[in-house]
Amino acid sequence: MKIGLYFGSFNPIHIGHLIIANHVANNTNVDQVWLVVSPQNPLKHTSALLNEYDRLHLVHLAIDKNSKLRASDIEFKLPKPSYTIDTLTYLLEKYPTYKFSVIMGSDSFRNIHKWKNYKTLIKNYEIIIYLRTNFPVTANLLSNMTILNAPLLNISATTIRETIKQHKSIRYLVPDRVCDEIEQAGYYK
Repeated sequence: MKIGLYFGSFNPIHIGHLIIANHVANNTNVDQVWLVVSPQNPLKHTSALLNEYDRLHLVHLAIDKNSKLRASDIEFKLPKPSYTIDTLTYLLEKYPTYKFSVIMGSDSFRNIHKWKNYKTLIKNYEIIIYLRTNFPVTANLLSNMTILNAPLLNISATTIRETIKQHKSIRYLVPDRVCDEIEQAGYYK
């Protein structure tokens, strides 16, 4: 089975994340896209992070009944902060017959040189890059890299959290079930 790993804080998951995950599932050779909820990204501040189990629950609500997408808590079992190469090593031990790809935006790809053991990562794993505005891919691409023109929305989790703090509606920025859960639980207030 071929799995595309879409790592993120998903703080909270929003329509933009889902569009990218679905586009990769529909337009590449992966069998499934796993949305890997990262408890702690080493390149981001954690002060505004909702508890990882709550974020995972929101991802489950967002992708309900979509067999091509799966929520993953695999990094919850690993040391923090989460490093992609360590997660991939663990996944290969746990699922030796699976083939894993890493999904990332061209903005993240631009910073890949800051990632732990990035040379090993780009040498041994397929990288699926979706283009982001103002972040062209200019590096010499390897044969195991795929570039996608995915439909993008100018939505950010930061903006969603700020909108909630201002007591404004986030309806249509996140799936309805996610919106309802955020409102009922009082997240991000």
